[in-house]
Amino acid sequence: MGNGEYGGGWASYVSVAERRRKAERMLASLKKKGRICQPVVIEGRTIGRTFWGKKWCESLEAYSDYANRLPRGRTYARNGSVVDLQITEGKISALVAGSAMYEVVIHVHPLEKTLWRALQDECAGKVASLVELLQGRLSSAVMEVVTRPNHGLFPVPQQISFCCSCPDAASMCKHVAATLYGVGARFDSAPELLFRLRHVDAEQLIGQVGLAAPQAGTPNASQGLAGADLSALFGIDLDDGPLVAGAPPCAALTVPPLPQKKVGRAPISAKTVTAKELSARGIPPHQRKSWLDSNILLRSEQRGVYGVTKKTEKFIQKYLMRSQAPHKK
Repeated sequence: MGNGEYGGGWASYVSVAERRRKAERMLASLKKKGRICQPVVIEGRTIGRTFWGKKWCESLEAYSDYANRLPRGRTYARNGSVVDLQITEGKISALVAGSAMYEVVIHVHPLEKTLWRALQDECAGKVASLVELLQGRLSSAVMEVVTRPNHGLFPVPQQISFCCSCPDAASMCKHVAATLYGVGARFDSAPELLFRLRHVDAEQLIGQVGLAAPQAGTPNASQGLAGADLSALFGIDLDDGPLVAGAPPCAALTVPPLPQKKVGRAPISAKTVTAKELSARGIPPHQRKSWLDSNILLRSEQRGVYGVTKKTEKFIQKYLMRSQAPHKK
């Protein structure tokens, strides 16, 4: 019997701690080579703590096609073996540490336009704001609509195809399974990526926002969101204009202020770059949020405008080179 991961027999036991150390070593090696990785970090045993992360995992586990195959990747995901995870329109790319570093590519069909229009019609007037939508604070009626099997936001197995560079002949290897669980964990911090994955715009689910007059004593946006950078908070672009025709601007949002991290702030007079400019160059919202957290970008006094540092352009170029590089087959 073989002793390796694919030795032809039972693989030798590798402890959780050793798997984690091995993944950390591989991640460190990639960073030394200049690759900007976005590892999946799961605290504790629970994968998917928020509405969107939890529903992604529950949706996959509900299908018999996956029921017996997903568990083998759950441990890998918890161990930190998914050392890089990228989610773009219709595509999930990952590097998963096993006996070697394996490349996983998963393609997800875009949501059909007719289904998306139906979702918009059923959710019309029931989602008050983008913040409410991304935080999963939805009514039971809306939750039922967006999670409906075959007709909701979550893909069915027939809409998902995947491949892995490992030699495992299984139709879903543990590295693919770990990646799928990693996606659920990523949706906890960046739920807007689900909409991006399915080629749809989350803001189109928001109907009649702000049309109702605020109740007496209810704080308006200038009170409840003073100083809050919603673009950085959720990694999305929020325009200053109204979300729907005839509706007032986002001043109708009444979400309590969230504590802000102590990070560098740049005055508007300093050299800056806008969220739209970064998007045009191919920098996704979740990457901007990561750079804000690490002071590669600096928050400014104006929403959607970021201060730049000496290392900003260097990181932009590295990200673009990596994202444009062809995947190994």
